[in-house]
Amino acid sequence: QVQLVESGGGLVQPGGSLRLSCAVSGPSFRFAVMAWYRQAPGKERELVAAITNDGSTSFPDSVKGRFTISRDNAKNTVILQMNSLKPEDTAVYYCNAKWSAYGMNYWGKGTLVTVSS
Repeated sequence: QVQLVESGGGLVQPGGSLRLSCAVSGPSFRFAVMAWYRQAPGKERELVAAITNDGSTSFPDSVKGRFTISRDNAKNTVILQMNSLKPEDTAVYYCNAKWSAYGMNYWGKGTLVTVSS
């Protein structure tokens, strides 16, 4: 059974930074496409960052230049570094692991990020 556990959320002032971590238990982490999504109150869940098994990354325009994503295949961990945070970044952030070739898709329980003064 694959489990994803997020950590690192909290309250931060506008302009500040936070580092979210996602620990993945289960085999073949290095083959998974890893991603972070977020869901703000009253809004749909949206993708904020993705990293493929070969390290290619992608971001929507809303976070490009402010967020980075990285992975450590030796530690089965994916990191979302968020800089220059804005109040509109406030949301629950979810870690996602996908093995498309096997039809496998897993989610963490989420971690709350609040950007407020």
